[in-house]
Amino acid sequence: MKISSRNKKVHKKTAEIIKSGGIAIIPTDTVYGFAVDAFNIKAQKALCKIKSRSQKKPFILMSPDIKSMKMFVEIPEKALKIAEKFWPGQLTLIFSTTEMGKILSGGRKDLGVRIPDNKFVLKLLKETGKPVFTTSVNISSEKSAKNIDETSKFDGIVDIAVDGGQCKFSFESTVIDMVEFPYTVVRKGCLNTDEILKFV
Repeated sequence: MKISSRNKKVHKKTAEIIKSGGIAIIPTDTVYGFAVDAFNIKAQKALCKIKSRSQKKPFILMSPDIKSMKMFVEIPEKALKIAEKFWPGQLTLIFSTTEMGKILSGGRKDLGVRIPDNKFVLKLLKETGKPVFTTSVNISSEKSAKNIDETSKFDGIVDIAVDGGQCKFSFESTVIDMVEFPYTVVRKGCLNTDEILKFV
């Protein structure tokens, strides 16, 4: 099922599908992403199979605000300044997991998290009322989808695909590991890392 992000009820429909264990394709500010319920192991395994992706590789956790994010990761004071400055935005930060975060991540000690700068996704995250695991729409190691046409190979495989047009940045988020200081740039992406680290 394909549906426009302009549809007034699309965030509710997509949230229902995710909460019921389905897999959604959603537009973000960076690239299109798959989205599943972070508490649903069966959905996560199905997603890994679709992407030909190792189940050991972690997903990115998306949440609508920093307050709810703190249930799953420990955000140091220095890192909080960066989070408040660049979220919502094209920045994924890796933090140590809380006990709840370890449950979500299968016991991992760290987890990448992001609050995207996309109105539809933020409405979706609030509607689901629970954390959502995301990963780029592609087969592992292939290029990420930047518009709905590039997601077509997954037609009939996922439960819903939301058309949000061309992604604003059409490039992956910048990823910084903030578990320990000095922080490490894991992936260069949309945002200038020198500009980000000025706020440390």
